[in-house]
Amino acid sequence: METNNSHHRRISSIRGIPFIVLAVLFVAGGIIFFSKWRFAQPGSQPHLNIPANSNNAMFGFDLQRTRFNQSERILNITNVSHLVPYWSASTAAYINSSPAVANGIVYIGSNDKLMYALDAKTGKILWAHNANDGVGSSPAVADGIVYVGSDDDNLYAFNARTGATVWIYPTGGPVWSSPAVANGVVYVGSNDHLLYALDAATGKVLWTHSTDNFVSSSPAVVNGVVYVGSEDDKLYALDARNGKTLWIATVGLPFRVSSPAVANGIVYIGSEDRNVYAFNSTTGTLLWKTPTGDLIHSSPAVANGIVYIGSTDNKLYAFDAITGKPRWTLTTGDRIYSSPTVANGIVYVSSQDHKLYALDAITGAILWTYTTGDAIDSSPAVANGMVYVGSFDGKVYAFHL
Repeated sequence: METNNSHHRRISSIRGIPFIVLAVLFVAGGIIFFSKWRFAQPGSQPHLNIPANSNNAMFGFDLQRTRFNQSERILNITNVSHLVPYWSASTAAYINSSPAVANGIVYIGSNDKLMYALDAKTGKILWAHNANDGVGSSPAVADGIVYVGSDDDNLYAFNARTGATVWIYPTGGPVWSSPAVANGVVYVGSNDHLLYALDAATGKVLWTHSTDNFVSSSPAVVNGVVYVGSEDDKLYALDARNGKTLWIATVGLPFRVSSPAVANGIVYIGSEDRNVYAFNSTTGTLLWKTPTGDLIHSSPAVANGIVYIGSTDNKLYAFDAITGKPRWTLTTGDRIYSSPTVANGIVYVSSQDHKLYALDAITGAILWTYTTGDAIDSSPAVANGMVYVGSFDGKVYAFHL
């Protein structure tokens, strides 16, 4: 959710940067500033060879929304402290969309009304497409198509390489939910209170399921079941084929934008009632709930028996995935709306204190931080030894060793 409309453009003075190359690009009616840092340091990599087949292609990394990248092997707890900015690309408004990385391209939306495709190695703008309103939804990439929602009430499908429109589907409200694509079907929520299942190739509606409030949570799809939260205080489990209700779990306050993560037969989600919940994925039975100090808009990450989630009490929490018992907490300087990402023993998370953090996944110890020019609600994506994130300063950042 947007919580700060401020937008600042500035390039920070960074030690060790001999020069900055700026190119101004005019794309789809917007002005994009591209900047690339080159570092005169031993081991500097001015041209990275990023494998095209190592992807982080949707919000939550996988259809289970675990936010756990098990394939990352380059970044680890011993070298992550050496991360440096590699490139940045600036847009004309604040960014709360989270990046997707697929086939060497970074996809991200901005509130300048554009959907961007950036070269993952250089930050070069490959294409940008007008979405007619702010893009806070996070894109999903599947089978050569990128899917993303917009505040103009539409779900868009673009050719992932060219940006050409494949189809547009109009819902009845802004689409803040981030789509999931499974077995040729796109699942996404809308503020018109509906969850949609659309044919991924054509945009034809296959089914809809009605709730009693906004569906800004992003669906998880596991073993033929779609799990999604709604601002009607309910978590829904629906048959992915037809949208029929399998079970509903009700709590005290909305599942606003927190999205379910499913791992080992358990569904995890945060609520505005301050609690983190764990439900049996088959029956909806409550297994445990554990409180935080304030509202939860962050979505959980689940890795190696631990659940990680942020709260608006400024803290990142780590809980035992089976019992819900606290493992550790980290206090940042402001609220956490970002969702954590786990890769190779490291938890990455952003905060409204303007910082991106890398933490030891076992202890919570801070391994590295970077300060951007404004709050960060965007959730980091990790792929091929690179970390990508958007900021309310309007920039997309890429970091490497």
